[in-house]
Amino acid sequence: MIRVELPRFDRLAAWRAAARRLASARIQPGAVTWAEAGAAPDLFGAEPLPPPGLHPVRATPDFLALCRQVGFHGDPQRWSLLYTALLRVQEQRDLLGNPADPLVIRLQALARSVRRDIHKMHAFLRFHELPATGPRRRFAAWFEPEHPILQAVTPFFARRFADMDWRIVTPEGVAHFDGALRFSDPVPRPDLPPDASHALWQTYFANIFNPARIKTRAMRSEMPLKYWKNLPETRLVPQMLADAPRRVAAMAAAGASEAPGFAAKVTARLRLPTDETAPATLEQAGAQAAACQRCDLCHAATRTVWGEGDPDAALMIVGEAPGDHEDLRGRPFVGPAGQLLRAVLAEVGLDPDRAWLTNAVKHFKFAPQGKRRLHRNPSAAEIDHCRWWLNQERRLVAPRLTVALGASAALALTGRKAPLTARRGSVEPALDGGPVLLTWHPSLILRLPAAEARAARSDFAADLGRAAAMLGSQARSRSLGSRDQ
Repeated sequence: MIRVELPRFDRLAAWRAAARRLASARIQPGAVTWAEAGAAPDLFGAEPLPPPGLHPVRATPDFLALCRQVGFHGDPQRWSLLYTALLRVQEQRDLLGNPADPLVIRLQALARSVRRDIHKMHAFLRFHELPATGPRRRFAAWFEPEHPILQAVTPFFARRFADMDWRIVTPEGVAHFDGALRFSDPVPRPDLPPDASHALWQTYFANIFNPARIKTRAMRSEMPLKYWKNLPETRLVPQMLADAPRRVAAMAAAGASEAPGFAAKVTARLRLPTDETAPATLEQAGAQAAACQRCDLCHAATRTVWGEGDPDAALMIVGEAPGDHEDLRGRPFVGPAGQLLRAVLAEVGLDPDRAWLTNAVKHFKFAPQGKRRLHRNPSAAEIDHCRWWLNQERRLVAPRLTVALGASAALALTGRKAPLTARRGSVEPALDGGPVLLTWHPSLILRLPAAEARAARSDFAADLGRAAAMLGSQARSRSLGSRDQ
């Protein structure tokens, strides 16, 4: 009997390497024992892996996707089942397309169970904040999934909480994140301190509870009882269920609430200003934007990066979104692209301190890669969500000319998605009617090869020079008009 030992983590990669080697020699499933970390040795010993055979081994993308799910199931037979399927796929390429095949049925059931377990961990894991030991906040969580899914589920939390350090402890092992994700062997359940955010979560949970729509079976289906002991909000459920009849009677007696009044309360609670509550000053607008939750970018970014400069500026310069430097310092255009912008403005005779500098999107969008945060372009929906804030800046600054740096800024200001290459250097009307001069974003120039960067920088300087000339012409026209009067 051939024994293949799989590590505690990266099991799927180890299984794939061994399975490919075994399948190339056409070793039958009954001749292989798949053992995981910590398993007892075979009573009568075991044979090592044979050398690679002569048979080619191929797997379809659908089969590999199925392996990535089934491999995280807790069934000790899963590796043998997958190896059996791998051998059959060599002869039956469309094996997974047969929904009546018993092996396919069983593997698909295992995959569904893993997907459900991953969904539950995403939904029901609760972090506890720990005392800080450095510049980043620290959190920890305990969770007991049904299957060994720790490696499958933690990339979600690494993307979602990239700006903090955390560890997730499970019976399978521990995931650590401090900008990079790593795993270690299991430890006893930690004694986690109470978290102030849990009280806020309980308040939210209590307020969204609808006593008129109680379905306890559905509640237990979506929030299984096994998770209740680790969830702060479930302590409220017995009392809320007991109080439900009284609350339903009170709701019936009160009659229907007025929708406008309810909507106003929700808006105030989320601190999302409406056109009726538009800020009166740039300072008020910046304070409101600091609490903006119009899209999901606010959850990962360090802060809102509001515009800065001369509040009476004739020139407004709009970029795409804050970068890493801007996110950390809370100011626009302070990174390499901002330095290039300021240098070219000085070359053409424009003072950046007398302009209003801002971005179409006020939060940093990024993807973590190790300890680095790689910039990602905002989507059209995110630009649309943030346009309200840009409109407030334009209303309060009232610039005579706006320069749009890049396609995202052009979309936010003009509403047009056409490629920027053919539009660069032209003046288009903004959605509010003002003139917008379109040009490259300086970050594009920094990414180009040397020869192309020189040409793009020349275009960029020419465009900003045209902006200076337009502002000068407007100023002379205003001066002549005032003398005529």
